[in-house]
Amino acid sequence: MPRQPRLDAPGALHHVIVRGIEQREIVRDNKDRDEFVSRMGKVSTGTDTDIFAWALMDNHAHILLRSGTIGLSTFMRRFLSGYASYFNRTHKRHGHLFQNRYKSIICEEQPYFLELVRYIHLNPLRAGRVESYSKLAHYAYSGHSTILNPGKHPWMKRKYVLEYFDKSEEKALQAYNDFVNRGIEEGHRPDLVGGGLIRSQGGWENVKEMRRQGKREKSDERILGRSEFVESLLIESNQFRKNQLSTLVNPVKIDELIKKVCREESISLEALISGNRRRQISTVRSRLAKILVEEMGLTLTATGQYLGVSPSAIAKSIRDT
Repeated sequence: MPRQPRLDAPGALHHVIVRGIEQREIVRDNKDRDEFVSRMGKVSTGTDTDIFAWALMDNHAHILLRSGTIGLSTFMRRFLSGYASYFNRTHKRHGHLFQNRYKSIICEEQPYFLELVRYIHLNPLRAGRVESYSKLAHYAYSGHSTILNPGKHPWMKRKYVLEYFDKSEEKALQAYNDFVNRGIEEGHRPDLVGGGLIRSQGGWENVKEMRRQGKREKSDERILGRSEFVESLLIESNQFRKNQLSTLVNPVKIDELIKKVCREESISLEALISGNRRRQISTVRSRLAKILVEEMGLTLTATGQYLGVSPSAIAKSIRDT
C-alpha cells in the first residue's frame, strides 16, 4: 500500500520521532549531542517552529513541536540534512544517517499536550540513560532539564508548558515536577506514538462500545484526536499542501544566491556549473553546497543539479569543508 502524504498545517502540534537508519546511532559522543541540540534550536528559531518537549537518545529522538508557517517538512529537512552532513563529516562516514521517513503524528492539543510532554521527557529514564528521576533534572539532552532550569536553551517554549500548571513559575515548576514524576509508573505508552481510531478512542474496548452504540468516528493513522479534529485537520492540511507546492523551494531565491556568490568571488556561472575542478571554483562550489544543503534544506541531488556536479560530489565537498 503506498504511503500517504505527510499531514501538516500552520500551528499543528506534532509528535516527531526520528530514528537512525537500521537502528544505528545518530550520536556517538557529547559533541554530537551538543551539535544535534544546538542545530535543532537554531533551525527552530529560523523557521518559527515552537518546541515544547524533546529527548535525544543514542539511536533516536522524540520532539514535540508546533509547525510554523514554513511547515514541518522544511524545518525537518533543514535540521536533519545539516546535522547529517556534520555527522558524516566528523566521523568520516558516507550515506544516509536517518531513516528516510521520520514519523510525525499530529495531535489534538487537548487532552494530549501534557501527556506527550511527560512521555517524551521521561524517555531517558525509561531507557536507562539516567539512574533516577532526580538525576533526570540534570540530564542535558532532554527538555526536562530545560523546563527546570531557567535560561537554558532559550529557544524552547518552557513558559508555554509551565503556564499549563500555574501562572506563578514557582508553583508551576512544582506542579510540573510532580506531574512528570507520577508518569514513571505508566511505563511505555504505545497510545502516544501513533494515531488512528483505536489510539484516539483510548483502546479497543472503547471502540467496540462506540460501535455497539452505533457511533461512527472519523479517524486517520496520521492523527491522534477526536473525529471533529480529524475532519478539520484533513481539510486544512490539504489546503496548506496545495499552497506550499510552489513555495517549498524557491528556485528564484536559489538562482539569486548562486549568482551573488559568483559575483563576490569573481567567477562566471558557466565555470561554476561546468564541473571545473580549479581550486577557486571548487571552493565556491563547496561553500554554496553547504548553504543549499545545511541551511536551505535541499537534497544532494537537487543541489548537484544547481551546481553542475553529481550528488556524491556534493556530499564530498560538504564533508571536506
